[in-house]
Amino acid sequence: MSAVLTIDNLHVAIGAAGVLRGVSLRVEAGEVRGLVGESGAGKSMVGRAIFGLLPARAAITAGRVQFEGRDLLGMANKARRDLLGRRIALIPQDPMTSLNPVRRIGAQITAVLQLHLKLSKRAALDRAAELLTEVAIRDPAGVLNLYPHELSGGMRQRVLIALAFACDPALVIADEPTTALDVTVQRQVLQLVERMRQRHGAAILFVTHDLGVVAKICRSMTVLHAGRVLEDGPTTEVLVKPHHAYTRALLAATPRADRPADALKPVPPALIESLWAEAHRLDQPAAGRPA
Repeated sequence: MSAVLTIDNLHVAIGAAGVLRGVSLRVEAGEVRGLVGESGAGKSMVGRAIFGLLPARAAITAGRVQFEGRDLLGMANKARRDLLGRRIALIPQDPMTSLNPVRRIGAQITAVLQLHLKLSKRAALDRAAELLTEVAIRDPAGVLNLYPHELSGGMRQRVLIALAFACDPALVIADEPTTALDVTVQRQVLQLVERMRQRHGAAILFVTHDLGVVAKICRSMTVLHAGRVLEDGPTTEVLVKPHHAYTRALLAATPRADRPADALKPVPPALIESLWAEAHRLDQPAAGRPA
């Protein structure tokens, strides 16, 4: 199976401080790979590096990012923009702030379709309605005329999923798309993402802190902490027989239906301290690399 996305030894720094420290991973065509870690692990920064949306003071100091064999980091800005939204798409974390509050839903979807697929306004509106039907929104014609604040959080997330798959991308980066949703809606959204993946044939890099979500939908997974990959492999192997102490600690701290609540164990502070100490040692040579 060929890789849609290959990240090799990626380093990102803000000043002398490392944010990503030698991250490497592959996303194969059609697969769902989970990128797992606690807040501050660097998960979203991986997505920002792919999209070229790093914070103002952040810089890529080493590494490669290849999409379908093409070097994203060395690509001209226009060529990269042509890929983003069409061949590489994003499902962002917060649907309320990701949609333009002063534009109707229809205008936001048709703008993407007209930009990337060069559809006429009528054809774009028809396709937008089809997309809303695909993501199980009732009365798609009516929803196209609404503003984001007139929709529930679950419906806004469905609109963003429709936008992500609008141009049949090869890769979708889902940046914790279920974080702001309640458990019932979260399950519906996960099922929807999987249906859309199968229908459109896309690969997904699913960014999350939730091991339960990874177990449900991801074929493979990468565990990240302090910008470093600590574990990588098929999801069933990693969850059943993890090699790294941090992965084992995350599993021990994860609620499970077959385990009483008092069996949960927090991640040992000594382990976190040792991992951060190792990460900071890596920053010493990284600080000397040219940006």
